[in-house]
Amino acid sequence: MDRKSILILVACFALLMLWVPLVNVIYPPVPAPLQTNTLGVAGSNLRQTNSHGLIAEHEAEISSAKPGPLTLPESAGPEQIETLETPEALYTFSSHGGGLKTIELKEYPESVNCARRGSAPTNRLATLNLGAPAPALALLGGAPFATDSSFQLVRAGGGLRAEKQYSNGLYVVKEFIPGTNHVLSATVRIENHSGKSLRLAEHELVVGTATPINRHDLGQFLAIGAYDGTRAVYQYQGWFANRTLGCFPGTPRTQYVAESTNIVWTAACNQFFAMIGAPRDPAPEMIGRQVDLPAPTDADRAADPKAVLKPVGYQASLAYPAMVLTNGQSVTHVLDLFAGPKEYNTLAKLGKNQDLAMNFNTMFAWFAKALLLGMNGLHSIGVAYGMAIICITVIIKLLFWPLTQASMRSMKRMQTLQPQMKAIQEKYKDDPKKMNMKVMEFMKENKVNPMGGCLPIMLQIPVFMGFYQMLQTAIELRGAHFLWACDLSQPDTVYELLGFPINPLPLIMGASQFWQARMTPPSPGVDPMQQKIMQYMPLMLVFFFYNFSSGLALYWTVQNLLSIVQMKLTKAGTGPAGKPSGPHASLPPGRKR
Repeated sequence: MDRKSILILVACFALLMLWVPLVNVIYPPVPAPLQTNTLGVAGSNLRQTNSHGLIAEHEAEISSAKPGPLTLPESAGPEQIETLETPEALYTFSSHGGGLKTIELKEYPESVNCARRGSAPTNRLATLNLGAPAPALALLGGAPFATDSSFQLVRAGGGLRAEKQYSNGLYVVKEFIPGTNHVLSATVRIENHSGKSLRLAEHELVVGTATPINRHDLGQFLAIGAYDGTRAVYQYQGWFANRTLGCFPGTPRTQYVAESTNIVWTAACNQFFAMIGAPRDPAPEMIGRQVDLPAPTDADRAADPKAVLKPVGYQASLAYPAMVLTNGQSVTHVLDLFAGPKEYNTLAKLGKNQDLAMNFNTMFAWFAKALLLGMNGLHSIGVAYGMAIICITVIIKLLFWPLTQASMRSMKRMQTLQPQMKAIQEKYKDDPKKMNMKVMEFMKENKVNPMGGCLPIMLQIPVFMGFYQMLQTAIELRGAHFLWACDLSQPDTVYELLGFPINPLPLIMGASQFWQARMTPPSPGVDPMQQKIMQYMPLMLVFFFYNFSSGLALYWTVQNLLSIVQMKLTKAGTGPAGKPSGPHASLPPGRKR
């Protein structure tokens, strides 16, 4: 490769690495508009029937107050805080909104302390819903929920009750009972004590807000989703940003409405934890919104210089249509709220397919799930997670070994037959159709498959994608050590040079990939310049993998090293490739018959 080509290649890599920052400078993000629109629940002008058989219509004697802004209204009194504690979590409730303010998970720290990264040690626990504008299980919507949101919190047995009497005679009582497996049972009952019929406006029951794990989390894994009994659909940061081609600024979205009208559960997730609200009876709609979170204080910035200046979260709610309550009648929403780790075995025990909150891509979900169960199975017999990844990689390589070996032999034979194939192409260059036919006949006579080198790679793509999805969000790897990597779920940063992280595993992976590329025989018919460019593709892979989890880089590095070993063994055991056969076998390079 000449100097000019190398310079062009380096410039392309530099532009690729700086692309997103450059776009943000040239096209600054457009601020999201303030959320002032009201509920858009489908069918609000239709006849609705509740569990009591009561038909909701626009009647003259019924109040027709319109829904207000979908934010938690200010409270008249001071905030009352109550807590419920289980061996797994500490639940903190607030009288402002009468809901669950935060959930601290006792078994999980806020972040894994790696001294080499320069992060300050912290004793904080992983906390869900932290900084959310509305507590989980708060009611939002029109009057009277758009007025004072102060509740009275009362302890009741092993649980907690939140009560509020509104001025129009509507009475709301919420009961919270903590259970096992990070599940909190909640009952929200809305009663009419006014002495007359009241129209209950369209309203939402907040399930929770997906918030960053810590102050320097950029939120790329934050998501909200819903399951309708058939499939789970998730929306991420990119959907709300609504960038054209994923890069250029567009009009930000602030609200997401699930297409389904049968919401079995809805979830608000970050990379490793989730809040999942599963109503006893499916809800008619799920609505998600982007919300602003409190900016870090000066003390936070001093403790963590990488703290995000303008953090955002994504709030998930169950939406219910307007209905009429006659005097003494009520409507009740009952749901189970899971607030804990996205651990497959734990989620699978909850029922209602809540393990889909792992959010493995549908196409590769089976592979990701199988790899996760295999990794956990090896760990259960005493194998460390780093070694478990290596063992699974070796097992996969052994399974594909015969196919890969046949592919390597086919490529080597194709390379041997290349002079004769070029002679055929030269002879029939004026008749492309006949040329292709003769080349295919020649390969068939010599038992060479042109797709032999591609098939093993194609078959391994689902395995790789399964590994990628599993290792990116597997909480089992959070805090798992391997050699110098103190957290296999994060990059293996050992040092920062002028603010740039030094991650050894992606660099080793790139070196092994480069070594493998140099050993791979050139594909027949490929231009020499293209072949040289392909040999430098490992640089691209290093860029892509550099900030991925070190567990993924470990897998790909071991995969490369095993491929190199197989190539050496295949090369040592093949010997002469044999002479070509068929009517064109004696054609010397560049000669016509």
